[in-house]
Amino acid sequence: MLILAVESSCDETSVAVVEMNDNPRVRRILSNRIASQIPLHAAFGGVVPEIASRAHAEAISSLAYEALEESGVSLSEIGAIGVTAYPGLIGALLVGVNFAKGLAMANGIPLVPVNHIHGHIAANYFSDPAPEPPFLALVVSGGHTSLSEVLTYTDIRVIGRTRDDAAGEAFDKVARILGIPYPGGAELDRISYLGDPGAVRFPLAAMTDGSLDFSFSGLKTAVMNYENHCSQTGAEWNRNDVAAGFTRAAVDSLIKQMDAALLQTGVSKLVIAGGVAANTHLRKGLTEYAASRKNLQVYFPPQALCGDNAAMIGAQAYYAFLNGIRGDAGLNAMATSRHDENL
Repeated sequence: MLILAVESSCDETSVAVVEMNDNPRVRRILSNRIASQIPLHAAFGGVVPEIASRAHAEAISSLAYEALEESGVSLSEIGAIGVTAYPGLIGALLVGVNFAKGLAMANGIPLVPVNHIHGHIAANYFSDPAPEPPFLALVVSGGHTSLSEVLTYTDIRVIGRTRDDAAGEAFDKVARILGIPYPGGAELDRISYLGDPGAVRFPLAAMTDGSLDFSFSGLKTAVMNYENHCSQTGAEWNRNDVAAGFTRAAVDSLIKQMDAALLQTGVSKLVIAGGVAANTHLRKGLTEYAASRKNLQVYFPPQALCGDNAAMIGAQAYYAFLNGIRGDAGLNAMATSRHDENL
């Protein structure tokens, strides 16, 4: 089955064509075009929703043509059009939803709305080997941090989530505190190896109330307070040590709650997803954790599919299509939604 997929939930416009079948098993990305908006937002230190929406509108049509041309597939061969419908920036989402809706209705192609978080999890289906449900999914990105029990490809139940900042947002804000230009995640990852993670200790972001939730706002604020204290008292501080201490606290927080979630669910497979899944400290920590746990399998998405992209939306759209999920002319975007609800 050939699927055209559209992603526009934040600051990446993406259109992809993927081939998905179960008999025989096929998981192929034929094209995955992405237009990054980083240069547009860098001057502001973060994503500006209005600028993002306009950039999506300017890029989406040409990306669709490019994706089809690169894949060698005509629109008449497409079996379904998948689109990120929620959650995300509402203006950005509306560009993708309305484009996909118009394309589907004009050509008589089934429209499949996709949950962006489910799409991140589905990026792992292009891995070799690929995970099969049931498994525990840890989604860590700029806008979302959650733990979900994936019972089937479309029955995904959130059991833990951030109550404020997402992990990726905290990484970007701490990078800004340390004087690293936006987006700062990759550079923060790099300099964390140059510092001593024990030199400056920061609080964990894992909640201690018996839930599986996170709170990264306090961790971010602790870094800010430390920097302010040093500036006001004239105390010397090492940027690399701060980066290392923050990264250790963030990774330890994710592993702590994930460990409790594995115990609660009893599953033996762990899937990592989202932009922060590219962080080498997190990958190293989770790999070492899995090695210490008997019979635990851990899966990471391909590096190129950690960030927002349409290929992952196409993968999830395939399973949603098989499950009878459809959108019609009344399909609308939603900025927020519970991860475990299907449209």
